[in-house]
Amino acid sequence: MNKATVELTIIGDDREGVVAGFTNFIFQNGGNIEKINQNVVKGLFGMYLEASFTKKMDIKKFNREAEKLAKNLRMEVNIHYEASKRKRTAVLVTKEAHCLQAILYARAKKQLKGEIVVLVGTENTLSPLAKKAKIPFVLVNEKDQSKAEEKIIAIMKKYDVDLIVLARYMKVLSPNFVWRYPNRIINIHPSLLPAFPGAYAYVQAYERGAKIVGCTAHYVTEDLDQGPIIFQDAFAIDENETLESLKKKGQRLEARTLLEAAKMHLDGRLEVYWGKVHVRTRRSR
Repeated sequence: MNKATVELTIIGDDREGVVAGFTNFIFQNGGNIEKINQNVVKGLFGMYLEASFTKKMDIKKFNREAEKLAKNLRMEVNIHYEASKRKRTAVLVTKEAHCLQAILYARAKKQLKGEIVVLVGTENTLSPLAKKAKIPFVLVNEKDQSKAEEKIIAIMKKYDVDLIVLARYMKVLSPNFVWRYPNRIINIHPSLLPAFPGAYAYVQAYERGAKIVGCTAHYVTEDLDQGPIIFQDAFAIDENETLESLKKKGQRLEARTLLEAAKMHLDGRLEVYWGKVHVRTRRSR
């Protein structure tokens, strides 16, 4: 039996009736709720709802009715269909090139199943790489992060983005942004989490005399560097290591780790439940 999966994210000011309104909407349309989660942070309400439908859907009608319900509840709804199409990927960057270069190299070698549809940068440093790869580059250099996120959200909608990869994007995303893309934003942290959290992981590792340095790729949640872990890797530190050589090795590891996580997501091998990523094994041919 064919089953269509639909993901809805509902964002807005916290108020009564939202959960009941959307769960009833799913049942009235013949759907079955597979997952549901809601959060409230400082008066901002966010809900993720995943539903399955075994009957053929009228997508335009479903979207229209969902948007009407959201408007009546004074909320915003985003709808994502798990289809067989190539996943459309956006890459967000600042100025460090190593992670983006690894992704673009894999793209050129046709090692990524998804399609990179847009690069978004906080500055123009990496725009030449986008131009060379013939990928649209959009500059969003707003000082106010909330205004920057509004622009990025509009870009994601314009390009119909399924997956967001943070390739050393040096900004902290708010719950208002993250909740719109549950388990669809991938980031890396230069440490085997939860050790050495924050921006100076390599310095801390060096100063503390760590014997191994790692990198963690994870889905982004509203809690900084606490999202479900996708992939981790590490390398041993030589006793004659310098801080500079450690950083260079670490950057190569970051690029490999982020790329591997993106590949696993685009291959459809990842599933998240109970806050943990479960990896499906590859099927033998």
